[in-house]
Amino acid sequence: MEKYVYINNRPVLWEGEKNILSLAKKAHIEIPTFCYHSSLSLYGACRLCMVEVEGRGLVTSCSTEPFEGMKIKTHTDQILKLRKTIVEMLLANHDQECPKCSRAGDCKLRDISNKLSIDKVRFRKTRERKPMDLGCESLVRDPNKCVLCGDCVRFCHEIQGIGAIDFAARGQNVNVAAAYGKSLAQVDCVNCGQCAAVCPTGAIVVRSHIKEAWEAIHNPAKTVVAQIAPAVRVALGEMFGLPASDITTGKMIAAMRILGFDKVFDTAFSADLTVVEEANELVSRKAKGEKLPIFTSCCPAWVKYAEQSYPRLLGNLSSCKSPQQMFGSIAKERLPEQLGVAKEDICVVSIMPCTAKKYECKRPEFTKDGIAEVDVVLTTQELGRMIKEAGIELADLEPESMDLPMGFATGAGVIFGNSGGVSEAVLRYAADKFNIPVPESIVLQEVRGTSGLREAELADGSLKMAVVHGLKNAQELCDKILAGEAEYDIVEVMACPGGCTGGAGQPIVCSEKQRNSRTTSLYHADKIMPMHRAQDNPFINELYDELLTAPNSHKAHDLLHTAYKHRKRIDDDELNFSGTGSEDRCKIRVCVGTSCYLRGSQDILAKTLQMVEENAWGKHFDIAATFCSEKCDLGPTVCVGDRIIHHAKLNEIKELIAEQADKRDQ
Repeated sequence: MEKYVYINNRPVLWEGEKNILSLAKKAHIEIPTFCYHSSLSLYGACRLCMVEVEGRGLVTSCSTEPFEGMKIKTHTDQILKLRKTIVEMLLANHDQECPKCSRAGDCKLRDISNKLSIDKVRFRKTRERKPMDLGCESLVRDPNKCVLCGDCVRFCHEIQGIGAIDFAARGQNVNVAAAYGKSLAQVDCVNCGQCAAVCPTGAIVVRSHIKEAWEAIHNPAKTVVAQIAPAVRVALGEMFGLPASDITTGKMIAAMRILGFDKVFDTAFSADLTVVEEANELVSRKAKGEKLPIFTSCCPAWVKYAEQSYPRLLGNLSSCKSPQQMFGSIAKERLPEQLGVAKEDICVVSIMPCTAKKYECKRPEFTKDGIAEVDVVLTTQELGRMIKEAGIELADLEPESMDLPMGFATGAGVIFGNSGGVSEAVLRYAADKFNIPVPESIVLQEVRGTSGLREAELADGSLKMAVVHGLKNAQELCDKILAGEAEYDIVEVMACPGGCTGGAGQPIVCSEKQRNSRTTSLYHADKIMPMHRAQDNPFINELYDELLTAPNSHKAHDLLHTAYKHRKRIDDDELNFSGTGSEDRCKIRVCVGTSCYLRGSQDILAKTLQMVEENAWGKHFDIAATFCSEKCDLGPTVCVGDRIIHHAKLNEIKELIAEQADKRDQ
C-alpha cells in the first residue's frame, strides 16, 4: 500500500526515505543545510534545515523521520526569517574576502546567502581573528572561515578513523583545531584532503602551487614536462560545464600545450611500470614465503597512515614507489639525454586528483643529489584554474595526443584511478606471466564495486586479495590481519572513497552518483584502449631493454623502489609543562604516543605533575610529554634524568622523583 506525506500541501510518495530532507529533494525542493552529509552521521547543528511539521512545530529536516500523512511546510515566513538570521550570524564571523578565496566559485555559504537574498549583515563580529595554518604542504586551514558545521571533523573520525582535527574549547570560543593546537603538518593528518572536499566554506582548502607552475613555465631556462594521472581525465571537464562522464584527455593535452608545457605525458605509463614491478614483487614474496600480504603503496595517504599507526605492517608494504614518483625518477634519468638539457633544468609537474601527492613529492626519499623526482604537484582543480586564467575555452579545443614514449599506456594503467584498479591490473599481468587463471575478458568483477571492503579469491585458491578504500576500513582490516583473523596475498588500499576518482583534488561534488560516473568512465576508457595489460606496452618493454634490464633488478630497485619507516604521530619534540627555568633541572619525559597512552602514560604524567606541584618541587624538575615512537611494545616509557624506564609503574616513577628531589634539596 502506497504511503504519502504532504510537503507544502502536495502529496509525495514515501518509499522508506529516512528523513524529511530526502523527501523534499524527491519533491524537487532544496532545503539548505551546512552540517548534513549523506556519508556521515546526523549532526543537526546548523539548524538551517528547519521545517514546520503540523502538530510538532519546527524540526530539523535532516534528523526527523517521516510518517504517513505527515504535513510539512518548508518556507513559511517564520522559517525564511530564521534561515536568514542563521546565515547572517554565520557571515558576521566569517572572513568575507570572497574574491580571494579559492572556493569562491563553489562556496556553500555564498550560494545559500544568494538564494536567501541576503544583502546585508545586521550582526557584529564577535570572534577575534585567528592565525591561518600554513604549515601543511597539501592543505591550508583558515579558522576565520569556519562555520562549525563539523563536516571535516566527522569525516576525519568516521570515514578515515584518524581524528586529526576536532572541536576544541567551549562556548563562543569553540573552534576546530588539530591536536594541541598544532599545524596539520605536525599531527597525524595523512594529507588525504577529504576535510577540504566536504568543507562548505573554504575553511580548509587545497594548498595552491599554481604560482610555482607558472614560474617554471615562464622560465626560459626550464624544460617543463607534465604527467597526468588517470583520474584527472574523467573530472576536469566538470569545471567547464562538461558532463562527469566525458573523458577530456585530448582537450586537456591541447590546453596544456597552449599553457606552455613542453611535453605532456601520462602517469598511466608509469602505472604500467608499477604493475610490472609490483606483480613480480608479489610473486617473488609468495615463492620465497616472505611477508604476505603485500600491501599496495601507490596511495601516499595510506603509506603515511601505515607509518604512523601500523609500524608492524611496514615490512608488508610493497617497496614500489607510486606511479607519480616512478615517472619522476625515470623522467629525470632519461629526459636530460633525450631532450639535451641538464637534469636540474627539467621541471616535472604532476597533475593529480590527490592532495597527498603534494606531500609525497616533498618526502626526502624522493630527492636524489638535491634534485627532486617531481618538482610541482597540481590538483585537477588547479589545472582547471590555470586553463581559465589563461582564457582557454577547453570545451572548444581540438583534441591532441600525448607525447611518446611516456605518453603511451595500456588500460591496466588507466584503471589505477579506481578502487580495485591496482589489484585488477596486477592480476592481468600475473595471469599471463605466472599462469594464474583469470577470465579471458580481463574484467575482474570481484575487485570492482563501491563497498568499502571487497574480497576475491581465484577459483583454484592460488591467490586471495582484498580491496579497501577509506582508512577506517583499512584500520579494521589491518587489525584482523594482525590478529590472525584474515589472510590474503595482496591488499590494495586507497585512502579516498572510491579511489583516486574521489580524490580531494578533484572538482568538488556532493553527489555519489557523479563520483561513480567518473569510475564508470575510467572503465570505459580501458575498454577502448588497444592494449589492456602492462606487459603489452612496447615502451615499457623498451625501458627494460635499454635501462632497467629486468623487473626488480638492481637498477630497477635504485630508480623505482624505496623503503618506509615508523614515524611520529605528533611531529614535535615535546609539550613542556614546566615553562622556562634553570638548565640544570632534572628532566622528566613521559611518552604519550598512542601505544604508551593506552598503557597508562597519561595517568603517570598527570600524577607526576600533581606530585611535583604538591611538594613545591618545580624548581627541581623540567617535565614534558613526548611522542618518541620508539619501542612502543615496551611502554609506557618514562625518562627521569639519564634513566629510561620501560613498562613504567606510577609508584616506581614517584620513588625516583622523590629521590631526585632529596638530592637537589641537600
